[in-house]
Amino acid sequence: MEVARFWRTTGQRYQLTGEVCPNCGNKIFPPRDVCPACEHEAKTPYTFSGKGEVYSYSTIHAAPEGFEKYVPYTVALVRLEEGPLITAQLTDVDTKDVKVGMPVEMVTRVLREDGERGMLVYGYKFRPVLAGPR
Repeated sequence: MEVARFWRTTGQRYQLTGEVCPNCGNKIFPPRDVCPACEHEAKTPYTFSGKGEVYSYSTIHAAPEGFEKYVPYTVALVRLEEGPLITAQLTDVDTKDVKVGMPVEMVTRVLREDGERGMLVYGYKFRPVLAGPR
């Protein structure tokens, strides 16, 4: 991963920082600078709660290059409480236990190793919301 892209995407990878449109209030992730709903400029930062639910999912058995050692893994469309639908890997859950509508929360985890030296790339994944007090 190039250094410039790493620093440019740090907020969205670690804190789910997107944008909110000052014109219509639409919450946007990932940041786009232009609201897809009303096409006005949207550069106001917004940090999402990280809470949502599984909208749809698929379990990957034949991974793309660089992810082979992680199979099988589940990728889900997660509907955030604030509205946006995002794609993320699920973690801390057996693939047979994943259900549409399952409440999930964002966590920071290793996404992959980058390059020959094995630099760890971290980012967001989602896990089931744990029941009871923590």
